[in-house]
Amino acid sequence: MSKDVFNTLFICTGNSARSIIAEVILNNIGKGRFKAYSAGSRPLGQVNPYALEILNKNRLETTGLRSKNWDEFATDSAPKMDFVFTVCDKAAGEECPLWPGQPMSAHWGVEDPVSVEGTEEQKMKAFMDTFHILNRRISLLTSLPFDKLTTLSLKQELDNIGRVTN
Repeated sequence: MSKDVFNTLFICTGNSARSIIAEVILNNIGKGRFKAYSAGSRPLGQVNPYALEILNKNRLETTGLRSKNWDEFATDSAPKMDFVFTVCDKAAGEECPLWPGQPMSAHWGVEDPVSVEGTEEQKMKAFMDTFHILNRRISLLTSLPFDKLTTLSLKQELDNIGRVTN
C-alpha cells in the first residue's frame, strides 16, 4: 500500500478527548505522510479542557480543534479515508461507532479519561495515560513499511498496534 498522504479518521462517541488527542498526535508525528481527522457519533460539542491541557503541555498545536459529528466525513465532498480507527473502550460498555465504506479499520480502544472521578491529579493522570498510549500506537503506525505490506499483513499490524498499552 503506497500512497503520498494517508487520510486517517479517529472516531469515538463524544469526540471530546481520545479521538481529538489522536488526531493532534498523528498530525504532528505523521506530517507529510498522514492527515488526521476526528469525529464522534454523538459529539459533546466541545473539546475537553483536560485534553487541551495535555496537548498544550506536550507543545502540540490545538488551534481550531472542535468536537464534530462523523456525518461530516460521510459526504461526497469529504476526504476519502484510508484508515479509520475507533478509540472508544468497549470494555467500559461504551457504544463504539462503526464506519461504513472501504477504508482499512481497526479498534484501538482506550479507557475514557473523561469518566475518571477524583482529584485534579487523578483526572490529569488519566489524560496523561491516554496521551501516552495513543502516542505509542501512533508512533508504531507511522513507522510501518506501508510499501512492503500486503493488505492482509497491514490489517494484522493495525490490529496488533491496537493491543499496545505502553
